[in-house]
Amino acid sequence: MAPPTNLRFAMAVHLLTLLAQSPEGAVDSRRLAVSPAINPVHVRRLLGRLREEGMVSSSPGHRGGWTLSRAATEIHLGDVWRALNKDAALLGLHEPDPQCPTGRRVRSRLLELDRQGLDALLATLDRVSVADMLDGPTSSGSPAGAVAVVEP
Repeated sequence: MAPPTNLRFAMAVHLLTLLAQSPEGAVDSRRLAVSPAINPVHVRRLLGRLREEGMVSSSPGHRGGWTLSRAATEIHLGDVWRALNKDAALLGLHEPDPQCPTGRRVRSRLLELDRQGLDALLATLDRVSVADMLDGPTSSGSPAGAVAVVEP
């Protein structure tokens, strides 16, 4: 199977869970970038999108950084998906020749399937909060909450 081309959602959920378990307050983007192994600039871009939707807030300066704006139980993964992807298609769809009746039918049906798939995905994601991502065991068997923000 080919690797996914859009990892923003997974990285954003990772960042939100790090913020949810950060008791010391604001966490700077350099520290947040370590665990998901991404660039601090990418952290700021992702969290900036989530800030626009009221999920996180930031403060500048030496002691500044990122915090959750709402309780982790109130931030659902469907909201994260919507903030990052808006109405983007799940499926990679092409524009067929407008004169081709087969191409028009295939595209129309794929658009319908894409909407159904997105509705199903969002219905599932809307049932899971950031707090839920910290509950229960991880695949290694250790509690998910045992993970901490790693110092660079």
